[in-house]
Amino acid sequence: MTSPTVPTELPWTTDDQANRLLAEDPNALLIGFALDQQVPVQKAFAGPFVLRKRLGHLDPGRIAAMPPQELEAVFREKPAIHRFPGAMAERVQRLCRDIAERFGGDGSRVWTEATSGRDMADRIGSLPGFGDMKVRSLTATLVKQFDVKPQGWQEVMPNHPTLGDADSAEALAEYQAGKRAHKQALRAQQAGND
Repeated sequence: MTSPTVPTELPWTTDDQANRLLAEDPNALLIGFALDQQVPVQKAFAGPFVLRKRLGHLDPGRIAAMPPQELEAVFREKPAIHRFPGAMAERVQRLCRDIAERFGGDGSRVWTEATSGRDMADRIGSLPGFGDMKVRSLTATLVKQFDVKPQGWQEVMPNHPTLGDADSAEALAEYQAGKRAHKQALRAQQAGND
């Protein structure tokens, strides 16, 4: 595998510091993907920065070891880190436990130790809370933004736009508009089938 390049930021939030953290800290990137559900992309990916500010760290082992009610209180503190702070505190804690136990607290090992593109996608998919859509989106992000290209990476690349294509605020807006249009088309199709 070639040595990956690292962007200085992922422009997925309205906060430059949060964008830099996503690029610099693999654990922040994974936590952001875990939070990317039922909230705007900007809110989800600002979450790791807010969490680090409130805790003083993003150490997976320490987060995993926290009493669940304490972590939930951190998520609920105003403004809440997520629309569903209780469920997402639990999800992030499960993810951090997995990163600590299987990857020694280093989320980048999920992809840097992958032996192939398929292995990378399988390793991402083995993370708690990472379904097919997150696997495809994170895979595309790693390939397109971080130049992570294990042998056979082409075989696991999604053939549709993902968050991995959003390399600027404008590209993010285009991606979100396309995603909304796709969801509307699906809803219209389902309504027509009823």
